[in-house]
Amino acid sequence: MAPETSTEALIFACNEQDLADGETLRLDADGGIAVYRVDGEFYATSDSCSHEKWSLGEEGELEGHEVLCTLHMARFDVRTGAPLCFPAVLALKKYRTVVTDGRVYIAPNED
Repeated sequence: MAPETSTEALIFACNEQDLADGETLRLDADGGIAVYRVDGEFYATSDSCSHEKWSLGEEGELEGHEVLCTLHMARFDVRTGAPLCFPAVLALKKYRTVVTDGRVYIAPNED
């Protein structure tokens, strides 16, 4: 699949094979971005839990399409960024992912 945006405007996240299903990673770009792989699909949100600053890409636990913040047990849907339980009430920023030629990119200026 060719990217809809030129790769110059995108942030390189990883090679497809570098992130297995159920794994996450953290990028330093744009204030911190968490990247998730679920059922062969890639998703990306802001990295910090919206309840309290805690890295979801490094410290979160991915369970299907939900990421658990291990600090206070808030949950978010990685497809939308929506909070799924208290104590989180604010959504995470959602990023569009683009996979082309085996490389995963993040579109930084989109929701």
